[in-house]
Amino acid sequence: CFVMAVAIYPVTGHWIWGFGYLAAKWNFWDFAGSTVVHSVGGWAALTGAIILGPRIGKFSARGKPQAIPGHNMTAAFIGCLVLWFGWFGFNAGSALAANGLAVQAFATTNMASASAMITWVMFDALVGRKISAMGACIGAVVGLVAITPAAGFVNLGQSVFIGFVAAIVSNMAVYYKQKTSLD
Repeated sequence: CFVMAVAIYPVTGHWIWGFGYLAAKWNFWDFAGSTVVHSVGGWAALTGAIILGPRIGKFSARGKPQAIPGHNMTAAFIGCLVLWFGWFGFNAGSALAANGLAVQAFATTNMASASAMITWVMFDALVGRKISAMGACIGAVVGLVAITPAAGFVNLGQSVFIGFVAAIVSNMAVYYKQKTSLD
């Protein structure tokens, strides 16, 4: 955490927000920090997962992967709703004023998340998987993350499309990984 806060986030933040290398040389825009925050955090999490390895109980004695289901779906769903609500402040607050850009970011954030949630659930149904509250939550969060860098730059139709594509790609990646690890 110390290294991330002192050495990594300030550098990547400056590259984009401080009119550093990516902003100046490549005209790179990042509305609400999806690259600065989520991408860098994701790479750090991947590094940690590689170093730590799988959770205890993830694999049987024969090496087969086992599901580790959530223990409280009600808490998970409430957490998803709280996260969704908080994301409005994150994306709309990135406009730094209560103006049209903030309203646009608020609306596109909601539409992308709703679109991704509905798409995830419908895709599960279309391919014959069980519809689940966890799938709806995953879809909603996928939409939130996907819209973040563009929340202030796209219209409502584009935000619905971003949520749709993000949900399909993420859903297929999750189930492809599960299928290949079971074979």
